[in-house]
Amino acid sequence: MTKGTTAGKGAPVLHISRRADLARLRRIALSAQGLLQASPFGRGLSGAQKAINHLGYIQIDTISVVQRAHHHVFRSRVPNYHPDMLHRLLARRGIFEYWAHAAAFLPMDDYRFSLPYKNAIKSGRRHWFRSRDKKLMADLLNRIRAEGPLRSRDVEESRGTGAGWWDWKPAKRALEQLYMQGDLMVAARDGFQKTYDLPERVLPADVDTRPPTGEEYAAHLIGQALRCHGMVSLKGITYQRRDAALRAAVKAQIDDGLARGDYQLLALNSGERLITRPQLLDEATPRAPGRLVILSPFDNAVIQRARLQSLFNFDYQIECYVPEAKREYGYFCLPLLYRDQFVGRLDAKAHRKQKMLEIKSLHFCEHTHNPDDVLRALAVSLQDFLSFQDCDALKLEGIHPDHLRQPLQAAVST
Repeated sequence: MTKGTTAGKGAPVLHISRRADLARLRRIALSAQGLLQASPFGRGLSGAQKAINHLGYIQIDTISVVQRAHHHVFRSRVPNYHPDMLHRLLARRGIFEYWAHAAAFLPMDDYRFSLPYKNAIKSGRRHWFRSRDKKLMADLLNRIRAEGPLRSRDVEESRGTGAGWWDWKPAKRALEQLYMQGDLMVAARDGFQKTYDLPERVLPADVDTRPPTGEEYAAHLIGQALRCHGMVSLKGITYQRRDAALRAAVKAQIDDGLARGDYQLLALNSGERLITRPQLLDEATPRAPGRLVILSPFDNAVIQRARLQSLFNFDYQIECYVPEAKREYGYFCLPLLYRDQFVGRLDAKAHRKQKMLEIKSLHFCEHTHNPDDVLRALAVSLQDFLSFQDCDALKLEGIHPDHLRQPLQAAVST
């Protein structure tokens, strides 16, 4: 690492040019994500709570070809995590649902930082719907206030019967609008069926409900990003948050922190600039054990694709949104992390009735070193992944490059 030009108000820039230095940054980033240690947050329900508290959010996903992304993210960090734990966290009010850069579960302790977006929507900002049926929204809110929680299926069951006192689509939109603007919260879930209730009946008594100032919100996002990523770009701190005032507040705090020496600016050969805390660079390089982690496409570690490319030289996109004829790696290809490098992509489908996990395609990167070690580590991970999908049989289909097929089959069968 070499010091060079300055940034902001005279803050030095540390240029990362050696491969060894970049490898060190990768390990720092992965350790911050809880992906190097076998059990970084502990086990069980308390481990799951600590994991989401550290990460700041876990994205909710509807795709179910394998176990859903929100469960997958937990399982990658909490070895004995079971999907039932998420519902228990929601029931005990350790987490709540709202919007991060997408629909997400968030730590209940961070509730107040959901208020700026809720208040903006309540004041007229559009999220999903252009128009609002204020009368229907008021009717729904009054019903919930008088009669208690309302399940989304209670509204759905009236669809098309002529007996319900509202039509399904407008009512669903009204519920979602009330939820997005903070007048309702998700009190419970049964799969993807939500139960809505008033915030005062969901929130624990000790939760801080004061809206943060712009400076407090910016400081929260900076602290969260550095805690769970180790290093992050200025754009990454406000990832997918289209709020000019918030971006300006974040930049001002970063500039001041750089000038004071609270932050260090790193320049990568790719042109990417990352912010970190100087003391992090003084710590010992985290170990990268020889295990392979099968990650979700929506894992917190990979969701910022530009960062993934700059720091890990891994050009990745999920292809479920790509027309089938143009897919290269498969509908729902899962990134494969070995030690401190991404070594491939795995497209899988769980056939739950047959209790069989099909590996539809498996592509290894050209730069993958020590393929025998990688295959042995993958075989171990596949056994755990199989159990996580509640499957007991594994079917291997397309393996690329093809000469790795027999070694992988041998590793899986031992």
